Amino acid sequence: MNSMQYFDEVAHQWDRLRRTFFSESVREKAISIASVQPGKLAADIGAGTGFVTEGLVQRGLRVIAVDHSEAMILEMKKKFGDIDAIDYRKGEAENLPIEDESVDYVFANMFLHHVESPPTAIKEMVRILKPGGMLVITDLDEHDFEFLKREQSDRWMGFRREDVKRWFIEAGLKRVIVSCLGENCCAQSSRGDEYAKVGIFAASGEKTLGC
Repeated sequence: MNSMQYFDEVAHQWDRLRRTFFSESVREKAISIASVQPGKLAADIGAGTGFVTEGLVQRGLRVIAVDHSEAMILEMKKKFGDIDAIDYRKGEAENLPIEDESVDYVFANMFLHHVESPPTAIKEMVRILKPGGMLVITDLDEHDFEFLKREQSDRWMGFRREDVKRWFIEAGLKRVIVSCLGENCCAQSSRGDEYAKVGIFAASGEKTLGC
């Protein structure tokens, strides 16, 4: 089962599953890192059913919510309805359906470990950022829980923070910080014989003129 098939299958129960994986604190800490301002435009990449989008809208931002799963987008629309602040778009990590230098913030929560090429996805997120804009990615530290690849279609078993920092810098971002978020992602295997508890990092960087 590939990533899209997995998320199409679990979309109707994703909000319940997500609460077992990690808490709302992940969202609140990620948003606080960016020091978001009301009225600005943010992109939520790999938005799922709108976990990060919800927090941004509550703070008065407009959001372009992108996901590659049509089922996830439909669930998000059911949750938020026709809120003018949300623009729903279907798209892929390596080819985002957003114009160059058009958003003030980009967020990607628990998304990077599902993409084929993390460095390419990061460069694409930087492409859509305005100069002065900030990218914030929250994802899994490197781990050895193979069942997450089998059962949740993870492509990557987390990441080394030094690799993520290098990818941010290679994409042209400045003031790059990759640090512990102080939160964990937890999951039980379907057979009940394995339990994963993985640290979550937060990576942030700013796009400056000339990127």
